[in-house]
Amino acid sequence: MRNRNRASKNSVAQEKDSSSSYYEGERLARLLKSIHKEIESTKTLEGNSLPEKFWFKQQFAIGVNEVTRVLERMSPVSESGRSLQQSHVMCTNHKVPSVHLQAILIASDCNPKWLAKHLPSLASSRKVPLIFVKDKRGGSLRLGELVKLKTAIAIGVKARGNAINEIVEGILCGNETNPDTDCQI
Repeated sequence: MRNRNRASKNSVAQEKDSSSSYYEGERLARLLKSIHKEIESTKTLEGNSLPEKFWFKQQFAIGVNEVTRVLERMSPVSESGRSLQQSHVMCTNHKVPSVHLQAILIASDCNPKWLAKHLPSLASSRKVPLIFVKDKRGGSLRLGELVKLKTAIAIGVKARGNAINEIVEGILCGNETNPDTDCQI
């Protein structure tokens, strides 16, 4: 039993390294500041016709359960990059889910660890990149601040084609910007 658990832990660690990135310290502060800045600018551009809670729900999947639900509704992606259900959908005329996640921010300080243990493999099967947040104060507290909650273990960024998605795309491509100067680092 111990060998199987050790092998399982090793495969999860390898999966984390291959399709994700870790943010901590000053790098994490820059990441969260740039995302927060884009959230505020997007809110002002779109106007405040919706209550803040509903607006956040449109932009993000907040919490492990909601992120899992959205990932499960997305169709798995094959090695060629095509959805495994695309051909089936074309034949049966079923509607493809309209919500897709661009990326998932996960707090690495989640306790108990098994709460979010399934997310890396599920995200990998849907080709959704992961961004792990680690902080001395607590990654879940920092993620919670981003969406104006006390804590958040996981936040999925919904692909909506707005400024939030542009900044996340830049982060995923390795183009981190300094929010004070808007310069590449």
